[in-house]
Amino acid sequence: MKQQNYFTLKEVQLNNNCPECYSNTGLELTFKQRFVENAFYKAITEETKNEMHCKTCNTNIFPVSWTNDIEQVVAYQERAIQPKSKSFKLKKMAWFVIIADAILLIVILLFAFGVFKF
Repeated sequence: MKQQNYFTLKEVQLNNNCPECYSNTGLELTFKQRFVENAFYKAITEETKNEMHCKTCNTNIFPVSWTNDIEQVVAYQERAIQPKSKSFKLKKMAWFVIIADAILLIVILLFAFGVFKF
């Protein structure tokens, strides 16, 4: 089963007022990038997401409740982040399957062309 995780790219403390408690010291914006891993490969995708949390009132701030000032700061920070480049790496299990399939294909071809006889 494919497992999707996100790793943190950047955390930024914002000086904007929280839409819930109106504190200007607790807003934290976090940017995350998606990481996919299963039995055969690991991959970093280009997909990123952001989350905003207020540490003062301990609530998640969703984009619906953002003010224009917060939206401008988030847009600026989105331009400033540098996501990791897209990558793809095969695990040992994938290499084992590829090599086993190649050997099986070679054996079948050798039997089909009469090099080996049963």
